[in-house]
Amino acid sequence: MSKQSEQVLEEKLIAQLQKLGYKYVSITNEESLIINLKTQLEKHNNITLSDAEFDKILNILSKGSVFEKAKTLRERQHIIRDNGDNLYFEFLNVEHWCQNEYQVINQIEQEGKYSNRYDVTLLINGLPLVQIELKRVGLEMKEAFDQINRYQKHSFGAGKGLFHFVQLFIISNGVNTKYFSNFGTNPQEYLQTFHWTNENNKPLNNILNGFTDAFLEPCHVSKMICKYIVLNETDKRLMVMRPYQYYAVESIIKKVTDNQILNGYNIEKNGYIWHTTGSGKTLTSFKASQILSKIPTIKKVVFVVDRKDLDYQTNQEYDKFSKGSVSSATNTDDLIQKFNDPNVRIIVTTIQKLNNAISGRNFSKMKAIKDLRMVFIFDECHRSQFGDTHNNIVGYFTNIQLFGFTGTPILAENANGEKTTSSLFGKCLHKYVITDAIRDENVLKFSVEYIQTFKQKEHIIDLKVEEIDEREVYESPQRKEAVVDYIIQYHNQKTQSRKFCAMMCVQDIDAVIHYYEIFNRKKLQGEHNLKITTIFSYAQNEDEIESNVVKQYNIAAEPQAEYGYTPHRRELLERYVHDFNNMFGMAENVRDTEGFYNYYNAVAKKSKHPTHESDILLVANMFLTGYDSKNLNTLYVDKNLQYHGLIQAFSRTNRILDKNKTQGNIVCFRNLKDKTDEAIALFSNKEAIDEIIVEPYETYVEKFNQAVQKLTDLVPEVDSVDDLYSEEDKLKFILAFRAMIRLHKKMSHYTEFTWDDLDIEQQLFDGYTSKYLDLKETIAVVPTSEKTSILNDIDFELELIRRDTINVTYILQLLIKAKQNSKDKNITEEIFSLLNTEVSLRSKRELIEKFIQESLPNIEDTDTIPEEFEKFWNEQQEKALKVLIQDENLSEEKTEKLIENYLFAEREPLRNDILDLRKEGRPSVLKSKEVGDRILNKILNFVDTFVNGITGV
Repeated sequence: MSKQSEQVLEEKLIAQLQKLGYKYVSITNEESLIINLKTQLEKHNNITLSDAEFDKILNILSKGSVFEKAKTLRERQHIIRDNGDNLYFEFLNVEHWCQNEYQVINQIEQEGKYSNRYDVTLLINGLPLVQIELKRVGLEMKEAFDQINRYQKHSFGAGKGLFHFVQLFIISNGVNTKYFSNFGTNPQEYLQTFHWTNENNKPLNNILNGFTDAFLEPCHVSKMICKYIVLNETDKRLMVMRPYQYYAVESIIKKVTDNQILNGYNIEKNGYIWHTTGSGKTLTSFKASQILSKIPTIKKVVFVVDRKDLDYQTNQEYDKFSKGSVSSATNTDDLIQKFNDPNVRIIVTTIQKLNNAISGRNFSKMKAIKDLRMVFIFDECHRSQFGDTHNNIVGYFTNIQLFGFTGTPILAENANGEKTTSSLFGKCLHKYVITDAIRDENVLKFSVEYIQTFKQKEHIIDLKVEEIDEREVYESPQRKEAVVDYIIQYHNQKTQSRKFCAMMCVQDIDAVIHYYEIFNRKKLQGEHNLKITTIFSYAQNEDEIESNVVKQYNIAAEPQAEYGYTPHRRELLERYVHDFNNMFGMAENVRDTEGFYNYYNAVAKKSKHPTHESDILLVANMFLTGYDSKNLNTLYVDKNLQYHGLIQAFSRTNRILDKNKTQGNIVCFRNLKDKTDEAIALFSNKEAIDEIIVEPYETYVEKFNQAVQKLTDLVPEVDSVDDLYSEEDKLKFILAFRAMIRLHKKMSHYTEFTWDDLDIEQQLFDGYTSKYLDLKETIAVVPTSEKTSILNDIDFELELIRRDTINVTYILQLLIKAKQNSKDKNITEEIFSLLNTEVSLRSKRELIEKFIQESLPNIEDTDTIPEEFEKFWNEQQEKALKVLIQDENLSEEKTEKLIENYLFAEREPLRNDILDLRKEGRPSVLKSKEVGDRILNKILNFVDTFVNGITGV
């Protein structure tokens, strides 16, 4: 083809960018890029630079990592001019982001370890700040992501390193588009790429129809760079906000700027953000606080949490985003001092300290600031803010606006006659519910299992937990022993051989003690080696543990606790802390408040760190809200949960980590099925329940084995497929096997998946798979008669057979490995095996084999294999298209145009369009269908072979 579909997409994108206000300039190498940079910086800063002065600027630009250059980009700069004067200038107008210079270039070549050419680059004030990599329609976008990784390694840092200033990457195959921040050389998961949406969370995937106008519009992309990229000081990386975070912050900013003069407290000028648990509200709240704190009329931004542990955690998170930007009050006096310090712009505090600061003896100390213009942001605004404290705050401060964040608001359905979130915080300003987050792959689905722990007795009519008043049933030692035995048996399976860790939530603190004692005793008896950690609160003058409980659970008999009397909870916790210290070589204590929270943080770290050391964190209430650990994938539940409490607890497990963490596992030892369905329906919508909950593994096994029986009833052996004569019989086989494919796809994501559970061996399944694929290929042959085949309308669902990671990119990696290990014949055999079995490679098999046999032996540098493959592929593509055109006597120009339109429209050409390609005109009416179908098949096969699923370099 004279023009690749990628090239057509590039041309259309550039034309659209020009309409948005970008000026197209022809820049093909670094030398011309630098010349243009000088011109643009002079224009932007209204200055003229000598060559010597510009060299000083290039010296500033050449220093530092991607992270450090991101800081340089945003800072005002200074050099000494040739005449000795000071010159202050900027690379980017951050405060007035629309007032910058915008250009677009394409196919600039950068010479590094290898020579690379980049697709489309957006220049702002002459610096490359947005890089767009395009792929052909039908190609996986991850290949563009991988290509950027190669550029990072091979050429972005070459020369003056100007491409290290790129802030945003865009990857697109036309119909799907994602964006992400520049991660430099830091390892980055493809999961950290995002779709842009409109304000109602509708994805804008097509780069030409939606995405470019919305996201790449000059003012908007500048705002994203200037305001909505966070420089993470701890990890030294850039973090770009997701669309729902952007819209939430924008809605708060608009509410504040539209209501600069409040004239007293007014709930209509407040609002709350409903963003589902796990979607990153800490980053959203930080960005809102940061932007608001820079508005001159806003004197303070106060972020309010309802527990000291969240106070500490939020301060740590804020400090990670911007070192020293936040002050966390250590006590009430410290909070009052920070309120009165005009230099402190953002404060993190607990609602308890805030209430103390505005009441009683402190009234006079706060008098000077009670009328200041302030914004209060409440974390999880459905909890303790609903008491008298809320009334105290709005009654004391005269010039404030309140904004709340919550993943589970109090709505009419779950208010139980009390106040709702909107009654305290006003209207919902932006909504991003759990179904949105699961669709966008920002949180994981839940896999919920309900484990029966006792059989129904005659006097218990209904086993629904909320209707049982039989405490002895749930609190019996025998039942808890059985629960612990179940966990010991299945914990490795649920956590992928302890690759992840778990949490267990139980009814109350006494239940925590009971379970801890059982786990501890069984560990001493050698029944398991799980590391169990726990924490709970206690009162100074509480009652002792009931003596019958001590006897039942053998508490005093433990070797570390020979009390000789019935212990208090505090004494038991001290013993558990002693166990913790022995287990991890630490020296924590809970002798005072400071020690308690130090222990709390130590416990948290043991489940948060990538090499988590705690296997199960056992709690009653702590850690069920506000605690985020990506390494936690399982929650054991022996607690009555409902509505927001249930969703909050479940959501401890569904943080995105990597491709190995596919779901959050919930194991319920109480019948919470109805409560789970109610909670999900409330916090999304009723139709969304099936999108959030996946069925238990055993259900899929049962369904799959039923499908196996139906298949084998029809075709007992693989060879029996060959005996199917009529199209009706072939249709039955296709439908029967397709049902198996769907079920197999769903089951394969479960950690407990094994072929041993299925009524068919993997080898036999693969045999039926081959017959299924071969049948599909025979149907693709154009029938010679006019009779229409019923099988042509069958959806073969080939994507369900295909393994996601097996594609041409994967083959290229194997080729590199094979070249590096030339004596290892197993790698070559694996490649040929994949070419024979993978549906995505079947049409490409012959050409890939030709490359292996003819080109690969002549390649010396393995790093150039992808480039050599691309060159080979383009040559073969041109030859194949020429053969097609010559054999069918088609117009070359019309054929190329038809293929381009087909790729972009994703609709098969009409028969009349196909016949118009012929130079010799249309065939007779009788032959038009046969000829049209033949040419169409050849074109579709050409696209399938050379365009779909092929990587570019």
